[in-house]
Amino acid sequence: MILLNFSHPLTEAQRAQIEALAQTPITRLIEQMPHFDEQQPFLPQAQALLAAVDLTPAQWQGEPILIVLPSLNFIAALLLADLHGRMGYFPVVVRTRPVAGAIPRRYEAAELLDLQHARDQARSVR
Repeated sequence: MILLNFSHPLTEAQRAQIEALAQTPITRLIEQMPHFDEQQPFLPQAQALLAAVDLTPAQWQGEPILIVLPSLNFIAALLLADLHGRMGYFPVVVRTRPVAGAIPRRYEAAELLDLQHARDQARSVR
């Protein structure tokens, strides 16, 4: 499985947690840390961020891909729209959370959110 990380660098423990949640090994990790200029429009910056990801159209559409979204909601929203266009469906995203009681603060992979499944369920209540 391909793991696209648009957040903080992942630790070995976090990668192991993600593999356990997905029940699939990570075969390729692509880390693209977004550094957006807040004085410029975000859409072209989001497009450039994804254009820098070295995947072919066949890989976008056919490979199992998990996404770690950036924490800034505006960037995450734009990436999800673009990813849907490239993949043909909403991706599965990794939700992280702070480790309870950890000092210093650190994060763990909490769950996988199947956005396409959530979207399909929402269609039934239209």
